[in-house]
Amino acid sequence: MSENQNTDQKPNHMAPKNNRTPVFIFIISLLLIAVFFFYYQNRQLETEKKIQQKEISQTYLTLDSISQELDIRIKEIIAFGGEVDTLETLKNQLEADKKQLLLNAEYQRETIAKLNNRVDGYKELLLIKDEEIKQLKVLNKQLAKENISLKVEKNQLNESIQQLQENTQELEQKVAQASRLEIQGMKVIAVSERGKERDNQKYKNRHIHQLKIQFTVLENEIAPIEGRRLLLRVVAPDGNVLFDVSRGSGSFPFENRALFYTAKQEILYDRNSQLVTFLYIKGSEYAIGQHRAEIYTDDYLIGRGTFTIK
Repeated sequence: MSENQNTDQKPNHMAPKNNRTPVFIFIISLLLIAVFFFYYQNRQLETEKKIQQKEISQTYLTLDSISQELDIRIKEIIAFGGEVDTLETLKNQLEADKKQLLLNAEYQRETIAKLNNRVDGYKELLLIKDEEIKQLKVLNKQLAKENISLKVEKNQLNESIQQLQENTQELEQKVAQASRLEIQGMKVIAVSERGKERDNQKYKNRHIHQLKIQFTVLENEIAPIEGRRLLLRVVAPDGNVLFDVSRGSGSFPFENRALFYTAKQEILYDRNSQLVTFLYIKGSEYAIGQHRAEIYTDDYLIGRGTFTIK
């Protein structure tokens, strides 16, 4: 009986070991479930991260595109003379949003939806500015037409002014020409030492103590009333001017050169005709041949005559 009892007790001694297997299986199952859960959660996070990154990239590209469009609108509006203060403020804000979108992850999660909503506002603003630019273009075209019209009128006015100036200059020249003094009846008379006068235009040296050059300055109603300087030039046959500083000779400018004169005389011209007489004593004999007597004012020749020494 004792052997049978020992035989029966051995299976009972192994029973607790066999009962632990389900526990191990249960624990392993829990571990597998946990691993699978964490793996699934990690995959979900990766997927969400990729989706978020895609949204961030898309939002950034959209903001960048709007920023470029704003630059274009700003330049166009400036070109047409419009105001861009509001656009520049929005552009600065948009650039700040772009920077924060790239650098700040927390900002990304909180504001990416807001930025996407704001994009619609930016697009609406661009449409409004496009309309404003169209109006500015129309206005600038009108201004350009008006400017062209003003330029044409200005050119026509300038042409009229130029023509008026030319007409005025021509008239002034005509008036200046018409107001010139003229003389007539010039006589060159030889006066002897006894005061005898000879008026035949041909003289001998012994008959000439002094020359008496006489002429009439004619009436001119448009000439200015003023003091006038008359200059006498007596030109010898060899072309030299009789010149003696002690007897009042000098020089004057004429046609961009200096001319010598023999004598001068001041008169008061009052637009009426008047007789003028020059008396000149040479102090030595005259050269044989024909001499010229020329009368000038300050800037033009008003008459001439001749006499001959034989």
